[in-house]
Amino acid sequence: MSTPALLQHYKNKVVPNLKKKLGYTNPHQVPQLEKIVVTSCMGKAPDRKVAVDDAVAEISKITGQKPSITFSKKAVANFKLREGEPLGARVTLRGTQMWEFLHRFINVTAPNIRDFRGISPKSFDGRGNYACGFSDQTIFPEIELDQVKRQIGFDLIFVTTANTDKEGRELLIELGMPFREIKKAEGDDPAAAQAELATA
Repeated sequence: MSTPALLQHYKNKVVPNLKKKLGYTNPHQVPQLEKIVVTSCMGKAPDRKVAVDDAVAEISKITGQKPSITFSKKAVANFKLREGEPLGARVTLRGTQMWEFLHRFINVTAPNIRDFRGISPKSFDGRGNYACGFSDQTIFPEIELDQVKRQIGFDLIFVTTANTDKEGRELLIELGMPFREIKKAEGDDPAAAQAELATA
């Protein structure tokens, strides 16, 4: 099996660049992309059970891997939600599938989003992991528009081995993540990042 192009780019370009940029002396210090989690919650859909099945089908097309169904942990009367009821779908990508998915997202999906100006660079969690959300699955070329039954929103979570948001951000930038222009004021302070997110 051939090595994914983006993994080859990581080994040949990203690792040396991050060693130089962040002052690492050992290549094992360089952060890695560990996994990508694709998740969707259909809790507000009136036909929740059917909506979850639709989410499973769409995420399967997008990722090439069948997701697992997530279930509610407790009942919520306001949403007419019972404990243990199907709530959404989730899949975790690692290895070759992860690298190929990210390559398609960076080079095919993101550039074709209407009026796309880049994704927010703010949504890090303080530990080098990044999340972004999309309200429509049709941004992915794997989805056939005439087969879409409903609009399905989903989140992408990029889990890295970085210790800080700065390291995680630099890793994703080197991999080609299409962030909007990053302001110097954003820094690497988790408290400041949370304050920015609250006002974003």
